[in-house]
Amino acid sequence: MASVYVTIRAQVEEHAVVTARDVARLAGVSQATVSRVLHDHDSVSEDTRARVLLVLAETGYQPNVAARAMRTNRTDTIGLIVDDVTNPFYPELIKALTKELDRAELRMILWNSAGPGESAALQAIDQRLIDGLLFTTATARSAPLASAIRRGAPVVLVNRGVPGLPCDQVDSDNADGAARVAAYFAAAGHRRVGLVGGPESASTARDRMAGYRRGCAEYGLELAEDCVANGDFTHDGGQSAMHTILERTGRNHPTAVFCTNDFSAFGALDAIRTHGLAVPEQVWVSGYDDIAMAAWGAFSLSTVRQQLSDMAQIAVTLLRERIGSPDRALVHHRFRNELVARRTTAHVEPPA
Repeated sequence: MASVYVTIRAQVEEHAVVTARDVARLAGVSQATVSRVLHDHDSVSEDTRARVLLVLAETGYQPNVAARAMRTNRTDTIGLIVDDVTNPFYPELIKALTKELDRAELRMILWNSAGPGESAALQAIDQRLIDGLLFTTATARSAPLASAIRRGAPVVLVNRGVPGLPCDQVDSDNADGAARVAAYFAAAGHRRVGLVGGPESASTARDRMAGYRRGCAEYGLELAEDCVANGDFTHDGGQSAMHTILERTGRNHPTAVFCTNDFSAFGALDAIRTHGLAVPEQVWVSGYDDIAMAAWGAFSLSTVRQQLSDMAQIAVTLLRERIGSPDRALVHHRFRNELVARRTTAHVEPPA
């Protein structure tokens, strides 16, 4: 084995750049076999695989991305557009998507939708620097999204739904999840409830607010307008909205409040305690998303859990399929969510 190492090193020193052809020659196999080893195909024998891997390790071979892009018209690079990364939900979604992209041997370029991020992503599509786009933030009036679709770019919406938009979409049933929060409150005996809403431009906020209102009507809950205020999916927005509700209602405050995301629910909790009220003894609070912080002991927030890992897996699969088959039928995959009870609702389990 030592002599093999010496032979490889001696031959490699003659070349500044190692190619797949060099690896194949040194390993005594075809370039196709080297490719199969690099992509972990099962059709390669263990002896051959070991020999190729040895040469790869000794030569420090790196695939020529530019050459492969010219040959296949693919860069194996995906653009990911996110919203406010200070919201803990987005790092968790990015982590799930990154895991799936890594598994598919795809690279990622991340852009923030604030500022010039979306425009830079469109330029990358035009210059063929990326093969497709994952939008985690989009509205029906999103000009960059409309432009990407108009240009024929492979696009998948993740955690967003825009009815009638001609692209693949992966989201969860936000309306149903919010309606089940209303059912939960009703089953526990609450009657006067509140709502901390989100930005109307976001489909997630609109669907959750509509679903919760529908659930309140269906289960006989009183959702008076003085018990409703909109935030902006941030801690400060949730805190301000909850202050507004409590200042309007005084002693006739709602005994249970639904917040359209977890981050705003953390703000609502701070506002409730600032007003001298106890959670959950006097006010129940539920959020939405089940970000990691929701389970921390300081919050122990009841919330609706989104299946981020499953959403990411489907989104990456759909984008790869769209890149390979641009004319296939559109897909809208919607997941059902799970209501998780923690200390902000006294650990009372939701109805089955």
